[in-house]
This record gives sequence, structure tokens and C-alpha cells, in this order.
Amino acid sequence: MNDNAMPSHQVDYLPKMPLDKSIGIGCIGSGFIMADCHLVAYRQAGFNPVAIAARNWEHTQRVAARHAIPNVYEDYREMLDDPKVAVVDIAVPPDIQIEMIREITSRSNRIRGILAQKPLGVDYAQALKIVCMCEEAGITLAVNQNMRYDQSVRGLKSLLEQRALGEPVLATIDMRAIPHWMPWQERQGWVTMRIMSIHHLDTFRYWFGDPVRVFASVRSDPRTNKRFEHQDGICLYILEYENGFRAAAWDDVWAGPALEGAASDSYIRWRVEGTVGMARGTIGWPEYPAPTPSTLDYTTVASGPEWIQPRWPEVWFPDAFVGTMAQLLCALEANTEPEISGRDNLRTMALVDAAYLSAREHRAISIDEITANS
Repeated sequence: MNDNAMPSHQVDYLPKMPLDKSIGIGCIGSGFIMADCHLVAYRQAGFNPVAIAARNWEHTQRVAARHAIPNVYEDYREMLDDPKVAVVDIAVPPDIQIEMIREITSRSNRIRGILAQKPLGVDYAQALKIVCMCEEAGITLAVNQNMRYDQSVRGLKSLLEQRALGEPVLATIDMRAIPHWMPWQERQGWVTMRIMSIHHLDTFRYWFGDPVRVFASVRSDPRTNKRFEHQDGICLYILEYENGFRAAAWDDVWAGPALEGAASDSYIRWRVEGTVGMARGTIGWPEYPAPTPSTLDYTTVASGPEWIQPRWPEVWFPDAFVGTMAQLLCALEANTEPEISGRDNLRTMALVDAAYLSAREHRAISIDEITANS
């Protein structure tokens, strides 16, 4: 880590790594997130992807050759019979996850762990079924909430654990960025809240724990609405905590008519204010594919009127994806729950469902209102 100023606290931003990196990983899916994020990160970390399966045979063969994966399958069911596969990494659309996981859990006698892409299924109720299936089969389930492994997000978490900022008072995330929407989203009936906002909602949970309730307001994105109808293009939401703390985010995927010819002003910024300190940061993802590290600046009463600015070379895409698989391998090694376990992720899925319900009914919704009905 390269510092512009000497930090007064230890800013830990890298994930814990497993001692044994030889566990065989079988990958389902060969799209961008697998080919350009997961597998790049796994090879970088020294993990062991041994097999890959996806429907586009020729493309999957090219991905396998690029990442030196020895075994390629057209049908993921065939891959599950590969004796070298002990962990399955699933990167497919959310509406087909449950059938794949049902297949894995129904035949499991060797599969030890699953890393499932977020969102875990299409809603909280389906996510609960997936979690229960894995628990009944004795398979450790983790969910790829990869923003938790963005370096600035982890750096702030370490400061919060050290109480460097004192008691948190207010946190905000301001996103003005235009995602590359995937074709499969057209059949879902939703856009931003379950795909982009879920990152920010989960990050707030990671930093501060579960809120009592959420109030959300949404509108369609004019650009995306030309492709398919949706409600949750631009999403605004406030999280209320029992102790008075508040968190809020503006997830603006319109971000102005930049693609239509106007100047661009894309970014993701976050800010956390506490009783004795304050932190602010940027997320480098909107600059992808240009490798742009996220940033963290912080100041405290004790450090005086200067910003402490730790820096690092790592970036969210693809480096954060080392952490999502590493924590699953560490959990298998120690026989513990993963940091991003399926059971924990149910609270994130419930919070997302609560935000959707809030936007529909124009009222604040508690997480318990969602979980009590399932």
C-alpha cells in the first residue's frame, strides 16, 4: 500500500487467503463476469479452476484455452461428475440458478461448496429455498457480493472496526454511472435495484449491520426504457437504523444524456461521517476497462485537519473476485460459515425486496415484514 500521508490506523483492504489453493473449482458460465473477472482473479491468486461448462461450446472452449482450464463441458451436469471438481462457481442469470443448485444438491456426494452469483435467485423467497437446499445437502453456500471486496469498501470496514471515526452518524453512496445491461434482464421485469443497488444495500449491511426499515423511490431510466419496460431504473433509498444512524444512496443509471452526445460525468462516490472522524471514497468501476483503483481518504479529530490517503494498486474488477472465492475456500478449510454466506445473504435479499415493496406502496418497509411472510 502506497501512502500519501502516514496513516494513524491500520487500513486492511486485502482478503484473507486459504492455506490450500489446490481445491478443484468447476465453473458454470463463460460470459464476461466469469471470463474477465472470476477466472482472471483465480489465476492471479493461484486457485485451481479445473473445469468449465456453458451452452456456447465454441466460446467456452476459447475461454478455457485462455485460462488454461483442462476440462470443458457443454452440459454442467457432466461437469458435476468430474472427480476433480469440489467447489462449483455459478455465474448464470438469477432465474436459472435454482434449478442448477437443485441439481447439484440432489446428487452431491463430493461437491463441498458453491459460490453463486448475486442476486441469489429472483427474490427472497427463492433465495431461502436455495439456502435450505444447500444446508440440507451439507454444502457450504457463499454468494458473490463482490463489492464487499472492493478495496475502499474493505478499507473503510477496517477503520469502522477500529472505531477510527467514532460513532457513525450518516453514510451516503452517490452513483452516476451507466451499466452495460445484459439481455437476460429483459425477461426479469426489474433492472437496477436487484442488479446494482443490491451492491450498495449489501455494502451498507457489511459496514453497519441491518437497518430497521427502508424507504425507496424509483422511476424508469429513459434510455433503458427504449429497450424494455421496467420500473426501477433510477433508485433512491434511505435506510433507518434503531440507534438513529441513517444511510442513503442515489443509484442513477441514466447519468445524463452522455451516450446521446452530451458530456459525461460518471462516478461512484461514498462518504461516512462519524462523531470523531469522517471518510470519503470513490469506486473505480465506472472507468472499466481502464484499471482504476478505488480510493479512500479519512480524517479524525486526533489526526488534525488533514486527509489521510492510503492508496493501493488493486482494482475492483477483477481483483476483488479473489476475495469472494478465497473466503469460501477459507470457510471450507476451517469448517466455518463464509463471510458472504447464503444465510447472511438472505438479509440482503430481504432488504432488496423491502425496497421494491416500499417503492410500490410509498411507505417505509422493515426487513422483518419480508422475512415474516416466507
